[in-house]
Amino acid sequence: MSDAAAKKSPVGFWASSSDKHSPLEDIQGVVAGSMLAALGVTMLAKAEFLIGGTAGLGFLIRYSTGLSFGLVFFALNLPFYWIAYKRLGLSFTVKTFAAVALTSVLTDFLPQLIGFDHINPIAAALFGGLLIGAGMLALFRHRASLGGFGILALYLQDRFGWRAGFVQLGLDGLVLALSFFVASPFVILCSILAAVTLNLTLAINHRTDRYIVR
Repeated sequence: MSDAAAKKSPVGFWASSSDKHSPLEDIQGVVAGSMLAALGVTMLAKAEFLIGGTAGLGFLIRYSTGLSFGLVFFALNLPFYWIAYKRLGLSFTVKTFAAVALTSVLTDFLPQLIGFDHINPIAAALFGGLLIGAGMLALFRHRASLGGFGILALYLQDRFGWRAGFVQLGLDGLVLALSFFVASPFVILCSILAAVTLNLTLAINHRTDRYIVR
């Protein structure tokens, strides 16, 4: 079969083509990305760190009110789904909704399954940021995100070619600036380290000119 014919062939639930993920691959990508992100969030929460984006806002509200992070994170992302639907399509919106919902549930339940008796602050920042970044990378490559600023970052990358990681880093910086009102300088520095690790992971590894599968 020629390359042109292969690209025109329908993609079944199990089979993918050279330029399109199968539904099964998308499900695996969304689940795996959500699991990695939830584990990273759990590590940062254990160290009582902050991070950017709607996750960072969720942390700020959690630390200030004691509300469930998962519930707050899910609620904060609701306004962004309309933008996602209008700008990035129904498929992206549905997969993003699933990723946010799964990450929210896992984040609330993981502390009952995985415990950290001690975690070094620097290690928490590096590993937590890397895990969330890897999770978001998996989601981005399956045309999904963790909602919020991730939707805006992907849209700007698709529309103007701006690196999603760098866009997200700038937006995260705005959220982290708010942390000066609720956290110590050391916690803020570690939180910045986590945000830089997360977004460098995205900026270096996610480029539409290198990875074009949809």
